[in-house]
Amino acid sequence: MKSGKDQPENHVALNVALYGQGARRWAMTERGANSLHRNSDTLQVGPSSVRWDGDCLLFAIEEVGAVFGEKVRGTVKVHPEALVCSGFSLDPQGRHRWQPIAPRSRIEVIFEHPGLSWSGDAYVDSNFGSEPMENRFREWQWSRAHGTDGTSVFYEGTRLDGSSFSLSLNIDFQGLPKVMEMPNLVNLRPTGWLMPRSTRSEGEAKVVKTWEDAPFYSRSTLGTRLNGENVLAVHESLSLTRFINPVVQFMLPFRMPRRA
Repeated sequence: MKSGKDQPENHVALNVALYGQGARRWAMTERGANSLHRNSDTLQVGPSSVRWDGDCLLFAIEEVGAVFGEKVRGTVKVHPEALVCSGFSLDPQGRHRWQPIAPRSRIEVIFEHPGLSWSGDAYVDSNFGSEPMENRFREWQWSRAHGTDGTSVFYEGTRLDGSSFSLSLNIDFQGLPKVMEMPNLVNLRPTGWLMPRSTRSEGEAKVVKTWEDAPFYSRSTLGTRLNGENVLAVHESLSLTRFINPVVQFMLPFRMPRRA
């Protein structure tokens, strides 16, 4: 967050977003440095924690939903099928990096509040940097799709200086990333906030469901075609020029309240 650029450890949060009929929840409570505890295999933010439990990444979630204060309590277990050891720079200076940690995983989800559970495929990656994102980028588009020959990931955007960056990868079941030819650009219908979004596809692509529609960010499921097969993709659009707009900054505390 922009407010944490000088003391990032004083602005920490665990973001939980659940989508589903009767079970939609959003929690992202910001806390201070006294609520942060970490060591080589555990990260604790307030009452919630993330830790390695053998070969499983275990999320123990104890949060409160934004706006209405509903309980968000449960566990998420992520079992990586392969780990990627390398990361990728998003700018020439290497101030921002992205790493697809476990591009294909198995997930087990059990929540008490709301009462729901499921298991299926999952994906784990990481963005990290030495400066606020809005100091370097205007916008980006990201998507990933599981296919029969691995996981395809597309990551592209525009930096503040007008230069662009792009990654087009296929990551096999052993966790080895391979650069693939960038498919055609397909413009998607804009979000409810009229934010433009696009993806890469060998044919037509369409928005199946928009899960998150915010003034500066969207998360969606797409129907697309990659490596000769029709696949479902998870897609994200981010506009950092919108993010720094004073009106958006004024709205953020309602979605991301702060607790002592």
